[in-house]
Amino acid sequence: MRHDFLDRYSRLESPIHRLPAGAKVLVSFAIIAATVTVPFENRWFFVALCASLVGVAIVSRIPARFLIGRLFLLEPFAIGVAIMTLFQHNGVYFFLSIVVRSTICLFTMILASNTTPFSNLLEVLRKTKVPALFVTVLALAYRYLFVLIDEGERLQRARRSRTFETTKTRTWVSLASLIGQLFVRSSERAERIFTAMTSRGWK
Repeated sequence: MRHDFLDRYSRLESPIHRLPAGAKVLVSFAIIAATVTVPFENRWFFVALCASLVGVAIVSRIPARFLIGRLFLLEPFAIGVAIMTLFQHNGVYFFLSIVVRSTICLFTMILASNTTPFSNLLEVLRKTKVPALFVTVLALAYRYLFVLIDEGERLQRARRSRTFETTKTRTWVSLASLIGQLFVRSSERAERIFTAMTSRGWK
């Protein structure tokens, strides 16, 4: 089982990976802020920004197939929001603006998360005085996300071992049942974790 799907390439050896985590976080937020605030009429700014990000991706040695796959995985959410603008005046202009801006922001975050280990990102948040509770919630969510995936994979293997005929209807029914079982099990696990943490002094 792979448990590094979020930051699979964050521990490679490259000039980008060796940069301080704080600097990468600061530059990433600066890029996102500039992408959101700069008028879309300044097209050369966005072209230069895209070229710079592609250059960073090349220097970081992260496989292009992985980066494109992650971008295509997240892009439908941005396109779904952007489609709503097509029904207003100058809809195509706003559609392109949202798609370009969101793509740049998503690509920036994908690069940042895959050139910096998640533990280093949490350390940067602690140093910048982000509330400790929020950092702890992020750390726990990151840790137990893999536990949830393991649980889902076990349920899926159990379903496949007991299902000999597959139809679309049976597949959807099984999937709905699997999601329900996963929700119940994750809720029970959350209760046990909460009880264990409070018994050790957490508030």
